[in-house]
Amino acid sequence: MTARYFSWARFWAMVYKEFIQMRRDRVTFGMMVCIPLLQLILFGYAINSDPKHLPSALLSADNSVFARSFVRGMENSGYFRFVAHIQSEQEAGVLLDRGEVQFVLTIPENFSRKLQRGERPVLLLEADASDPAATSNALAALTTLGATVLNRELQGVLQGLQGRSGPFEMRVQRRYNPEGVTQYNIVPGLMGVVLTMTLVMMTALAVTRENERGTMENLLATPVRPIEVMVGKIVPYILVGLIQVTLILGVARFLFEVPLLGSLWLLYGMVLLFIAANLMLGITFSTLAKNQLQAVQMTFFFFLPSILLSGFMFPFRGMPGWAQTIGSALPLTHFLRAVRGILLKGNGLFETVPHLWPVALFMFVVALVGVSRYRATLD
Repeated sequence: MTARYFSWARFWAMVYKEFIQMRRDRVTFGMMVCIPLLQLILFGYAINSDPKHLPSALLSADNSVFARSFVRGMENSGYFRFVAHIQSEQEAGVLLDRGEVQFVLTIPENFSRKLQRGERPVLLLEADASDPAATSNALAALTTLGATVLNRELQGVLQGLQGRSGPFEMRVQRRYNPEGVTQYNIVPGLMGVVLTMTLVMMTALAVTRENERGTMENLLATPVRPIEVMVGKIVPYILVGLIQVTLILGVARFLFEVPLLGSLWLLYGMVLLFIAANLMLGITFSTLAKNQLQAVQMTFFFFLPSILLSGFMFPFRGMPGWAQTIGSALPLTHFLRAVRGILLKGNGLFETVPHLWPVALFMFVVALVGVSRYRATLD
């Protein structure tokens, strides 16, 4: 091949030039390296569709050896971890409504006496089934656990009870989503995913677009203060976010028949706070990025852990501790819990507040960074 058609010298010159450009755009190069690495770590270590050690509460009116043995057997199965010993059904309802426990086991009075008489006493296990994937494996493991555990205790004159179908009856009550409809969990979650994906990206392009078009100088020449610029840029997108939520809610209610048990006003209050947090993050990204491509890359870098670590696709409690810590810092995690609680559980303000303040704190911190970066741009 002659140099007229292909020249190794010209080829290597082009390669060298591309490396120089890559070195100059360090943010893009960093994203190309970090995003695959992030995907590898998240999919390899953080994602687990078989959650273990699920927090459970015990409401026991019987302190017999049989009751203790069954509770210990549940813990040894690896699926249950009793974190609270409660005294009333009302307390059990509060814990389930707030999502602090996944299960509540109720052991009735005279459980041991009825067991020894062969009367098959009833144990009640209430499960928070708003996320069916988080409870299905644990409930499946429970079906044979009772007979396996208590057979060790049923010795001597009680040995005859081992041959029965079960020394006691295990009743499972799936609350909030008794039929395990997947859409009840996914469709409300999509509301947060759509808002995160669209609003952060749209506002991330806001200031970078001003820089690329050369209109930032005109903006800097005006007496408008940084906070006024930021708020002025996000207000139109708040309306866009509300329209998106209204459309998704309409489809969820009338097409997928997702229940709406809680207050619509409370739901929209949570939505407004979440929209504001996402928009402030987008504005902050736009002050950090040098061009629109970098703004989009930053948005994707934030969106990936948000969708994987928030509990939208995989059970939150199945992730390792470090992944749950990161997920707890993301606003989408708390938004999903609040929205599912309002829609499926009928939660009010008292149960929603634990998910409101983390989103507000995230918005405050991000806004501080954004304002400081915008001032640096002015300088």
